[in-house]
Amino acid sequence: MRAALAPGVRLLRALPRDSRYRGLTLVLTFLSYTSYHLSRKPISIVKSQLHPNCSTLGPNPHNDSNSTTWCSWAPFDGDNYKELFGALDNAFLVAYAIGMFISGIFGERLPLRYYLSGGMVLSGLFTSLFGLGYFWDIHVLWYFIIVQVCNGLVQTTGWPAVVACVGNWFGKGKRGLIMGIWNSHTSVGNILGSLIAGAWVSSAWGLSFVVPGIIITTVGIICFFFLVEYPEDVDCSPPLHHTVYDEDPGGVTTSEKDPEAVTSNEGPLSLSGQSSVDHHSNSPKEPAEEPEAISFLGALRIPGVVEFSLCLLFAKLVSYTFLYWLPLYIVNVAHFGAKEAGDLSTLFDVGGILGGILAGLISDYTGGRATTCCVMLVVAAPMLFLYNHVGQNGIGTSIAMLIICGALVNGPYALITTAVSADLGTHESLKGNAKALSTVTAIIDGTGSVGAALGPLLAGLISPTGWNNVFYMLIAADVLACLLLARVVVKEARGWCGHMARQRGSSVQLTESVMDGK
Repeated sequence: MRAALAPGVRLLRALPRDSRYRGLTLVLTFLSYTSYHLSRKPISIVKSQLHPNCSTLGPNPHNDSNSTTWCSWAPFDGDNYKELFGALDNAFLVAYAIGMFISGIFGERLPLRYYLSGGMVLSGLFTSLFGLGYFWDIHVLWYFIIVQVCNGLVQTTGWPAVVACVGNWFGKGKRGLIMGIWNSHTSVGNILGSLIAGAWVSSAWGLSFVVPGIIITTVGIICFFFLVEYPEDVDCSPPLHHTVYDEDPGGVTTSEKDPEAVTSNEGPLSLSGQSSVDHHSNSPKEPAEEPEAISFLGALRIPGVVEFSLCLLFAKLVSYTFLYWLPLYIVNVAHFGAKEAGDLSTLFDVGGILGGILAGLISDYTGGRATTCCVMLVVAAPMLFLYNHVGQNGIGTSIAMLIICGALVNGPYALITTAVSADLGTHESLKGNAKALSTVTAIIDGTGSVGAALGPLLAGLISPTGWNNVFYMLIAADVLACLLLARVVVKEARGWCGHMARQRGSSVQLTESVMDGK
């Protein structure tokens, strides 16, 4: 007796062709960038193992007079170990920031599938090379610095490529909630990276890098075989990037007619707003004319790009300081072990997932991307102060504060790098050019990456003077990020006031018309 068709297969068959490929694109790009962040996280977990407090491990078996650093990994066994950790972080992040500006240009001109999968394989190679330093017994600082620089450069292939792929498949619509959920790949990658690295950090920390390196390489190979760059490549309808636009107060374009609300036969994953009647035609589609790439200066002239880029610089400074230094802070202040600190630090990323979704939902409802970011940044500043002073007064308090701080810090970061970048990258003047989307995304994220490089570097330089000073630096960065959006927030507020005035005027006219009719 033959069994009935599996429920999952029936579901796939019920979905239209376009919906299946759009779903595949979302899943592959989500997994791709999850693996990128998964491979970046181990360094923050391993730091506490490279320079542990050896006095807790018992007597020195080498009978050395220094009983607190005999188990440390040279060259990180000196008193300047925090500065060396800062140099490792900075090597990666400076290379990443510089490479990001160039990566968008290459991403526009090279096949995205080759570019993304090749970058992931190289990222896996350099991530593994850092861990192999443990098995090869390497104690030369320059080896780890060079590996970090190379890894930072090849990791820039990820973000412009995945955003461009999604832009090729999905048209203009209400992006905040959708992109907020999709952007959870950042926090999911950080969480998985912490858990995977923590599994080997105390026994053989080299595996904390080698295993993530193997994972990102495997996902890169999967993308090479399955990623579809353009809908036309598989006879699907291209998305509707540009309909009728109004310029909103913040400079981010919005559509009068939301393509997501247009009736379509393509199912819930179809955001293009186009009919799929022609999908069943046997005649192959003519390839669309290749759009021209936008220039760097042309992208900077798009209203809102400069403001949001500079805001992201300081927002990412705070986020990446937590990414690279939170486990070590927990070890030093709360006196947890390396694995426990790594596990606890994942709660910050759990908060980041919630914050990204909440920021997208609120900004969709209010129409104010900048105002949503500004409010979250204003609230984040006192929360950071409270976490530093009362966050370690019990495990319950620490868990709650980490989730709240993660939501408030990563919410604006997630909103700017996804929904705001997509809105700006599909500005009315760009006519839905997905290649322009890649350039705008690279500019915004590249500027943010400058802050991502500065944050851990400053933390490494300031932390010897006390962790309080590190948190004061993070609070100041939050305030600056908020101030840089002040002009856009004012424009959004004026837009709301004008909209309310027009509504009142319409109500008055309607009342007068009714009275005249009587």
